[in-house]
Amino acid sequence: MTALRPGITPPPPTAPSKTADASVATRGPDRPEAARPSGGPVRSAGPVLTELRLSAFASHRGAAFPIGPVTLFGGPGGSGKTSALRAYEALARLGAGDPLDEVFPDPTGCVPEGAAPDAQGRRGFRIGCTADGPAGPVRLDVAVQAEPALRIVGERLTGGGETLLTTALRDPGRATVQAAWHTAGAVPVTRAPLPDDRLGTALLPLRVAGRTEGQLQVLSAAEQMVVALRSVFACEPRPHRMRAPVPAGDGRLRRDCDNLAAVLERTLTWCPRRRARLLAAVRAGCAGPVTALGVEHLADGSLRAAVGRGEGRATPVGRLGDGELRYLALTLALLTGPGLLVMDAAGEVPSAMQTLTVLADGLDRDLDGRQLRALLSLAGTVGAAGHLRLVGTVTEPGATPAREMPGVTVVDLGP
Repeated sequence: MTALRPGITPPPPTAPSKTADASVATRGPDRPEAARPSGGPVRSAGPVLTELRLSAFASHRGAAFPIGPVTLFGGPGGSGKTSALRAYEALARLGAGDPLDEVFPDPTGCVPEGAAPDAQGRRGFRIGCTADGPAGPVRLDVAVQAEPALRIVGERLTGGGETLLTTALRDPGRATVQAAWHTAGAVPVTRAPLPDDRLGTALLPLRVAGRTEGQLQVLSAAEQMVVALRSVFACEPRPHRMRAPVPAGDGRLRRDCDNLAAVLERTLTWCPRRRARLLAAVRAGCAGPVTALGVEHLADGSLRAAVGRGEGRATPVGRLGDGELRYLALTLALLTGPGLLVMDAAGEVPSAMQTLTVLADGLDRDLDGRQLRALLSLAGTVGAAGHLRLVGTVTEPGATPAREMPGVTVVDLGP
């Protein structure tokens, strides 16, 4: 790697070795840059969402959207692109066990416009998804009451031709729902109350004993759904927050990517293969020559990332344009993994058995056509190993080049 100007620390050179090569080949989603398997369709390393259902959510009614390795929601303003991604992230957070009021801070904004309350003054919304994996397709559907009080009033988990879990609100005066899950033993169904502010599916692994064949089926389906939902990182780079130096030691990328320099330093020193791929990707998306990436250690102990320009010159990332900064941050997210991202991954599941999904609202914001194509090409390449997927939104101009990219699915939400 070309040396940067004094004070900028490039990653130390690492000689190739059999041990290093084996580490790259065997590591799970922390190595999503693995090469495309030869021949055949892309197979995910772990459970993944294959469909998002918005039965009644914001501007969507009776909608079902396929989710593939690279899926982009396109359409004019107001067509519901962002709300579709918001529903996806909400399901992910519910799967991680987050309480309902934190997932939906403005629940009435999720109720379809014009939805009239029932005789008891209740209004709400319904969302769901399908997760595919070792247990086969598993469906989850959730009904949420937004008014007069926020609560889950119904949930259904199905798989293998069986209804595995149902919940229903029986007593509005209690903060619980009545749950029934498949047992297939001496007692065909087990019934118990569950809290009305948590996703029942996420609680099943703590409630089901797993003694009967039916209970094992319930656990398998619930765990598959939870792993698929939790393996999500929402990436929303904010260039104005990425320009200033950052404290050292904060090596996990946050949602707004404001600690990019710290994550970049850790990334560049971790794996020579990843370093080379990141440099190649930055060359494709930044203006002017790019010969190196590095991190400068400032006198106050903070870090500042820089792009090498050759002949000892370097450009601090704070001087890059908004599009270049967003491109750099999104590229970094696609080339890392749960170990380098602030996310609630399923820690009890080995990395090699998870597939990370990066959510990117406004993927093409501030990007030109060349940068968008380079980013989508990278997503398709790293996703081919089955450890990473990208789901985002694009404007109508951005959807045009995206439709021409192999492996990219554009879901049109136009009128």
